[in-house]
Amino acid sequence: MRITIHREGWTILFWTIVVLLGINFLVFKFTNLIPLLDWAFFTISGLLVLIILQFFRNPKRRVITDENHVISPADGKIVVIEEVEEPEYFKDKRLQISIFMSPTNVHVNRNPVSGTVKYVKYHPGKYLVAWHPKSSSANERNSIVIENDNTEILIRQIAGVLARRIVSYLDEGDEVEQGKELGFIKFGSRVDLFLPIGTNIDVHLNQKVKGGKTIIAKLD
Repeated sequence: MRITIHREGWTILFWTIVVLLGINFLVFKFTNLIPLLDWAFFTISGLLVLIILQFFRNPKRRVITDENHVISPADGKIVVIEEVEEPEYFKDKRLQISIFMSPTNVHVNRNPVSGTVKYVKYHPGKYLVAWHPKSSSANERNSIVIENDNTEILIRQIAGVLARRIVSYLDEGDEVEQGKELGFIKFGSRVDLFLPIGTNIDVHLNQKVKGGKTIIAKLD
């Protein structure tokens, strides 16, 4: 599997390297009588760069599209499977599936189905921990609805304590393909799916899932 660095990480990585090079130059210049301190700063700098590289990694995945499947929009762990009232778009009961993305997960978000983007809306908000029950409605978030012949699905990108920027690449009217990128959330977050009541769920609580690979549900 080939892994690249996501474009959302290029600027952060560049400026991190520039700043660390400057700090290490000053440390080596003015503390050359304390070699252990020099190497400590160098080691810490290297570890910081590696952390950023792993966070913005973007593995290339082969997605097998299937119009009868809803695939995972994100890497992470299933933390919610329940019927809820969805007040923003559907305004009725829906089946909510929530995926918690830790800082160690790949943070690329993908289209769970192919179809037409019917709705996109960004909401400013709080930064509660991503697994908090109220994070779906209180946190900074971005809602996207994709419609096709089989279903209409709402995907909600939710910021967490560390995630302070949600990126979405979709606009209303876009035609999207299952498994392709829909956005990115930086530094720990959550993605909610809202499916029709009665949808056949193919995952369970605490299951680890992969974006673009794991089948979340099967449509009739």
